[in-house]
Amino acid sequence: MVSTVRHKMRDLFAGLLVTGCLITPPVAWSSEPDTACGLEVVENALLDTAGLVIGEIILDRQPIFDTSNPEENKRLHRLANRYHVSTRPSTIRSQLLFEPGDAYSRQLIEESERILRRRAYIFEPSIHPVRHADGVVDVCVTIHEVWTLLPGFSLERSGGENEFSIDLEDRNIGGTGAALELRYESDVERDSYRISFGDPQIGRSRVALSTFYENNSDGGSSFLAIERPFFALDTRWSGGVRVFDDDRVRPLYDLGNSVVEFRQEQRYLQVSGGWSRGLRDGWVRRWTTGAVFDEDKFAQPADSLLTGPVPADRKFVYPFLGFELLQNRFVETQNQDQIGRTEDLYLGTRLTASLGWSATGLGASREALLFNTAWRNAVGLPESTLWLFDAGLSGRRERGKARNTVLRTRARFYRRQSEKRSFYVALAVDAGERLDLDNPLRLGGNSGLRGYPLAYQNGEHRALFTIEQRYFTDWYPLRLFRVGGAIFADVGRTWGRSPVGSGSLGWLKDVGFGLRLGPTRSSASRVLHVDIAFPLDGEDSIDDVQLLIEGRRSF
Repeated sequence: MVSTVRHKMRDLFAGLLVTGCLITPPVAWSSEPDTACGLEVVENALLDTAGLVIGEIILDRQPIFDTSNPEENKRLHRLANRYHVSTRPSTIRSQLLFEPGDAYSRQLIEESERILRRRAYIFEPSIHPVRHADGVVDVCVTIHEVWTLLPGFSLERSGGENEFSIDLEDRNIGGTGAALELRYESDVERDSYRISFGDPQIGRSRVALSTFYENNSDGGSSFLAIERPFFALDTRWSGGVRVFDDDRVRPLYDLGNSVVEFRQEQRYLQVSGGWSRGLRDGWVRRWTTGAVFDEDKFAQPADSLLTGPVPADRKFVYPFLGFELLQNRFVETQNQDQIGRTEDLYLGTRLTASLGWSATGLGASREALLFNTAWRNAVGLPESTLWLFDAGLSGRRERGKARNTVLRTRARFYRRQSEKRSFYVALAVDAGERLDLDNPLRLGGNSGLRGYPLAYQNGEHRALFTIEQRYFTDWYPLRLFRVGGAIFADVGRTWGRSPVGSGSLGWLKDVGFGLRLGPTRSSASRVLHVDIAFPLDGEDSIDDVQLLIEGRRSF
């Protein structure tokens, strides 16, 4: 029987919901009509000379559907174009790294494209030089609009319990690029009401705002971040503040079931600033410093029947220093981790590290050295064979011993067999040392091993091996979704100390197949996974077939 069902209707039917959302009249925020470039693109090789400056910047805003194409000239497509709220020209122009009169730079053109591609409210942006005369280069910025007002719901059933949520989200309020979401969720742990808001560029500045408030049946949560990030490779400074407050009952799992509950109250504050000399000889070096207040309090819930061990309280107060080394090496590809979308694949070397010292003299409950490092590199090219490597070490050192320390390693292998087929292999191994009780390494469900329930196994060490044969088709239903598929197998295990439960069951395996849907005309940019998995091991209580339907960031 089926034991797990995840149904992300927002990702699956985002385009079809257009017809149910025709409640907003058309709005044109620009006083200027859209201008199709209609000009021949100038080859960059002709512009690689000194002294050229940027002249006119032409904005070409394309509708959601191209009604000159008979396949996109149905009633649904025309209604979507008519009632869509267009992105303001100022929203697009404020994200570009160049202005009229600036020196022409292919680097800034390509990086501006990457910035635009990260925005969920537009699709397939492109920037090209279109005119070149007398030392002046005109540039055309082309974007394709997407539907951004998305009602949706999800339904999950696991272990005889139901989870349900309904939400309404607009990822491009008034064409400004700001996002607002209202959400209700009910599951076996809690009922939750959530409102969130985010703006990547407040008032067209480079300052980003992100905030949410959550009212739960077992507590509440709130978050606020106001930051000016390193938004480009040549950005010279950053700064910001983050505040997080959370109070809820948290479970510990064994074999997919909650077996222990404890209340956790968390307060977190971070103030930081950074500086850099910018992009030099293909590399970026950045320094960050700041201060952190991080407090966790734990207690046994008054009305819980799942009693057990409770983590010890923690409070860390510390200054920190961070460093980042980043190589400027990006390539464009398609059908790597998305379907039919241009992907910006990072193939350079990246190293990050931060170090902080928590002292009782600053108000901390214990003295500790806190550290976090990460490294990434790549070998090969996406059109043939590609290896991606990641590693990281995070944790703290107290009284000469490692605490809550995890060494994470991951290797991914891609073999492009043809334009429509790709072979994928991934290996992840994580090793923990004296992990906090509330931070076990988990395996099962969305944490790996698709044929097993969520958090089916827990421990201080974890290994997961995945192999997939991926298929990318030309099927484009209603011009709304790109379609792909996969055949897969997972092998994994946990071992070492588990905070609760029956201990390790050894190596667990599953096989399965799945459908992939990649939306192209809505801001629901996640790939929808519809997987059927068959567990090959485990104890007798799990079902023979697992069905999972959920949205993920990649194929």
